[in-house]
Amino acid sequence: MSVLRFLAHRRRAASGTVHTVRSGLPSRWRRHAHRSLTGGLGVALTAVLTLGAATPAAAWTGPAAGWTGAWTGPAGQRLDIDVLSSRPDQVSGGDALVRVTLAGRIDPRSVRITRNGADVTRAFRVDGRSLRGVVGGLRDGANLLRASARQARAATLVLRNHPVSGPIFSGPRQYPFLCRTEQNGLGQPLVDNQEGQGMRVLGPDGSVVGWSRDCAAATITDRLYRAADGSFKPMPADGSRPADLTTTRTLDGRTVDYVVRRERGTINRFVYSIAMLEGNWNRRVVYHFDGGVAIGHDQGRLPGAHLYHDGLSLGYAVLYSTGTRTATHYNLVLGGETALMLKEHFVEEHGVPLYTVGVGGSGGGIQQYVYGQNHGDRVIDAAIPQYSYPDMATQTIHVGDCELLEYYMDVTDGANPKWRDWENRTWLIGMNASATVPNPYRGGAPGSTECVEGWRGLTPLALNPRWFPGDPLWSRMDPPGVERTVQWSHWADLVNVYGTDPAGYARSTWDNVGVQYGLSALTSGRITPTEFLDLNARVGSWRPQSEMVQEGCPYTPAACADPAQFDPWSSRNMRLSPDGGRTPAPRTTGDRAAIRAAYSSGSVFTGDIDIPIVDWRHYLEEQLDMHNAHQSFASRQRMREHDGRAGNQVIWFTDARPAETFDQTPEALAVIDEWMANLRAHPWRGVAGNRPALAVDRCFTTTGTEIARGEHVWDGILDNRPDGPCTRRFPLYGTSRTVAGGPIEGGVYACDRQPVRVAIARGLYGSWRPTDADRRRLEQIFPTGVCDYR
Repeated sequence: MSVLRFLAHRRRAASGTVHTVRSGLPSRWRRHAHRSLTGGLGVALTAVLTLGAATPAAAWTGPAAGWTGAWTGPAGQRLDIDVLSSRPDQVSGGDALVRVTLAGRIDPRSVRITRNGADVTRAFRVDGRSLRGVVGGLRDGANLLRASARQARAATLVLRNHPVSGPIFSGPRQYPFLCRTEQNGLGQPLVDNQEGQGMRVLGPDGSVVGWSRDCAAATITDRLYRAADGSFKPMPADGSRPADLTTTRTLDGRTVDYVVRRERGTINRFVYSIAMLEGNWNRRVVYHFDGGVAIGHDQGRLPGAHLYHDGLSLGYAVLYSTGTRTATHYNLVLGGETALMLKEHFVEEHGVPLYTVGVGGSGGGIQQYVYGQNHGDRVIDAAIPQYSYPDMATQTIHVGDCELLEYYMDVTDGANPKWRDWENRTWLIGMNASATVPNPYRGGAPGSTECVEGWRGLTPLALNPRWFPGDPLWSRMDPPGVERTVQWSHWADLVNVYGTDPAGYARSTWDNVGVQYGLSALTSGRITPTEFLDLNARVGSWRPQSEMVQEGCPYTPAACADPAQFDPWSSRNMRLSPDGGRTPAPRTTGDRAAIRAAYSSGSVFTGDIDIPIVDWRHYLEEQLDMHNAHQSFASRQRMREHDGRAGNQVIWFTDARPAETFDQTPEALAVIDEWMANLRAHPWRGVAGNRPALAVDRCFTTTGTEIARGEHVWDGILDNRPDGPCTRRFPLYGTSRTVAGGPIEGGVYACDRQPVRVAIARGLYGSWRPTDADRRRLEQIFPTGVCDYR
C-alpha cells in the first residue's frame, strides 16, 4: 500500500461518524452523508441527543464544548431546531439563521423561542410548517436556544459562537498580518490596540491614533453598473440613469438593467465581497475562488474577479474573499474556514440558495476539490475547477525536484550534449520541454522547460524561510522590521498544520530518499546506465531550513550587480556531492509528523468528494504553462482510488494552440444548473445518476466546437485501452516522480522502499542487468533502498 493510500485509509478510519446539520441542498444523495471535518484536525464531533426534561434556561451556563438537542412534552407533537447558516458548533459573528420545525398540530402562534433565556420569538416568521429567523445577540462561546409551545415537546439546541474575526478551527492567528483595507476601498483599518502592534492608523493630521493587528474595517454597501465599455462604474448619487448603462438577460430570460448591489467588509480578517443584480437574484450563488501562490501574513487584494460578469449577468450572487485566493496564502484549512464564514454570512442575509457553484482557476480550482472533500456541500454544492490540480500540498513533491534537475543538466552535467537539446529534458523532469520557447534566463534564447517557464521562483518561495519578496507597505507596520521575524516558506505558512521541529522551524514534508530520477529514461534507452548512476549520485537535495541562506540573483535584485551571484536554481541551498559524485550527494528525509498532518488536516485531496464537477482547462502544454494537463486525471485517479468511481466528475479540454480564444465556463455553468435541477427533482439517483446529457467527458477546438464526447474519449490515460479521440488530440506529460516510477495521481510524499537486490531481481531496470559493481554503486547511492511504488 502506498503512503498516500495508507494515510488516506487511516484518516477515514480515525474520522468516525460525524452528524451535522447542513444548509442548502439535502445530503441524501451523498456517498457519505455524515462525513465532515470539524476543522482541519480530523477530529470527529458527534451530536448527542438527550431525551428527558430540558435544562431550565435561566439556570443554564453552557457546556464546555459541543452541542446538545433535547425534547420534552407529548410524543405526538414536538418542535425541532436546526441551524441553516452553519453547523451549530461553528456559528460566527454573533448571529445565525435558525429554523424551528413543527411536528403535529401545533399552532405557530403559540411557539416561544428564547436565546439564553431572552425571548427572541419576534425574529421569526412562519414558513410552511416551520418558523425561520436570524437570531442575533449571541455571545462568544456557548448559547442555548429553546423552542416551546402549548402541549408540545420543547426543543433545545446549543450554538457555539465565534468572533467574526475568527478563528473557528484553523488554530492561532498568523502575526504579523499586513492590512490592505485602504487598497480594497474600505478605508484605514479599525484601531484594535495601543501597544504599537500592527499597522499604524493615522488621524486627519497624520499623527498615529492607534494600531490594527487584525485589520478589521467597517462594512460598506454600494451600487455599481456595467458600462458599455465593459467596466463597472458607481451609480450616480442623484439617482439618474447613466447614458452608458447596459442591460443583461438573466437566467430566466428577462432583460433587466445591469445594476449591481455590492457589500464589502472583513470576515476572518480577510476582505470579502457579496455582489448581485439589484432586485434580480436568481436564487443561485457563484463562489469565485482565485489562484496564485503566496506565503500569507497578508490580508490580500480584492481583484476584478469579485465582480464576476459571467455569473452576475445571469442573476447569480457572487461571493468572494481575499482569504480564498491562493495569491494571499495557501493554508486551505484557514481558507475553508473563511469560506464557511462568508457563506454563513450570506445565508443569514439572503436566505438559503438553491445551490452554490464554485468557479475559479489554478489555486481556485484546488480549493474546490479540497473544500468539497473537507466540508461536503457546506461551502459549494457543485464545482467548476479550471486549470486545476488535486491540491497544492502534493505539488511541492515534484516541484521541489525541478531546480535540482535543471541545475544538474545546466551545470553539473552541463557538458553532456543530450541536455543541449532542450526537448530531451522531458526525459528527467517528466513535464514538457521545448527547443523554441524563449528562455528569459538565457537572454531570450530559444530552449526552455515547464520547470523554467512555469515553476522557476517557486522553489525559494516555498522552501526558503529567509527569502522575503518584499512590499513597501510593510514600512507602515510596527514594530519596525517585524517582517524580518517571519519564516517565509510554505511550511511556515501552514505551521498550524505541520507543527515545528526541534530547531524551531516549521516541519517540512519534502522527501526524495529512494527516488530513482530518470528511471523510465533508463529503461527506454534514452540515457545510459552510466548516466543514470551519475544523475542519482549527484542530483542532491535541499538543505535543512536552519542552514538555508538568502537567495542570489534574480530573487534578490541587489545581488544582480555581481554576475557571480546569478543563481536561478537556488544552488546555494542545495546539498550536493562534495567530490564530484564519488561520495553520493545526500538525500532529504521528510518529517513524518508533517506528512501525517498534511493528510489529517485535509490539506491533501484524497478523492473523497461527491458533488457535481466539471473540470475544465485550456490545453497549455505547448506553452510550457505550469497548469499541466495531466492534473485533471490525477484528481480522477485519486477519486477512483478512494471508492472505485468518479462518476461525479467530467473532464473538458479546450484547445489553446496557438492561443486561448474560447471560454467554456458559461457552458459549464449551464450544465451545472441542469445537473442541480435533476438532483433536486430526483435525489435518490445520486450525483452520477443525475448527470445531464452534456455532463460527460468532452474536448473542443479553439473556437469551442466539440471534437468528441462520451465515456471513452480519454481512453489510454488511466487504462490500457487504445487512445481515445481526445487523448490523441491532447497528449499528456508527467512529472519527475512519474519518470521515477511513481503513479499518475502523485501524492506520494515518501515512498515505501525495497532493497536494491530485490529491485534488480524484479527487473525494475528493464534490459539493463547491473553487474556486481553496479549493484554496489546503487547500494552506495541508495543505502536504505529504492522506491517501491507497488
